[in-house]
Amino acid sequence: MKILVFSPGYVGKKIVTGLQNAGHDIESIKVEITDLNAVHAALDASHPDAVLNGAGRRGIPNVDWCETNQISTMRSNTIGALILAQACFEKNIHMVHLGTGCVFYGESPDPAGWKESDHANPQAVYSRTKYAADLILTELPNVAIVRFRMPIDSEPTPENLINKLVKYPKIIDVRNSVTVLDDLVTAVVGIIEKRGVGVFHAVNPGVMAHRDLMKLYTELVDPNHISDWITADALVSTGLAKRIRSNNIMQNIRLRELGIELRPIDIALRDVMEKYARAVHSV
Repeated sequence: MKILVFSPGYVGKKIVTGLQNAGHDIESIKVEITDLNAVHAALDASHPDAVLNGAGRRGIPNVDWCETNQISTMRSNTIGALILAQACFEKNIHMVHLGTGCVFYGESPDPAGWKESDHANPQAVYSRTKYAADLILTELPNVAIVRFRMPIDSEPTPENLINKLVKYPKIIDVRNSVTVLDDLVTAVVGIIEKRGVGVFHAVNPGVMAHRDLMKLYTELVDPNHISDWITADALVSTGLAKRIRSNNIMQNIRLRELGIELRPIDIALRDVMEKYARAVHSV
């Protein structure tokens, strides 16, 4: 299958490698997706069977950047996504859009977690712009939205949740749904191959506390590491963040309906931390 990937970032590049390993023909390009003519030209030149949208803006060094750069964030996360979806719709091309599970804040109506069909309650600019795109994209018959959360990877990089928590001066003591990138690759490959449409929550089954991740880190990577813990509310009140962060638990019902199973988080977490430890200790 020929798959055209628009502006793959850290997560998108991991998915590209997974798609290549699955035997697909991948072309990655950087095009201004708010330019409909440029998008059409790219699609005409590539003739893909499917498109993966890896473009988006989440801010540097973190999503607080989006709070004061609303227009730039909106253009990339909302307008660009809709223009790319329009072009794919007009050419009858299956599109997979990388969304975020950070559109949900707090406890869900269902004790088991937020479902794909639930209305979100985004608060930060970043999550609002992502959800604004979701609301329209879910109405298109050729688009799949893949929501993942706080990516955890075996590669030590600044974008990896492991690296982030290790460097934070204080860590919020919360439980969350998270996504191990190896399993996100499994989800995206399966959705593209099965031409899934609609919203998919690509989180590993189960719940992870930040303490669980740091406990594994001290066990397998650095036994001398010490974490300083605070509450979620204190993150903003102490000035460490401009807006409260999204913390939530999600269900991945629709992946299972499509026949795609992700590993339980406890199994996936130990596996990824063991690989992370080998990568760190081999340097």
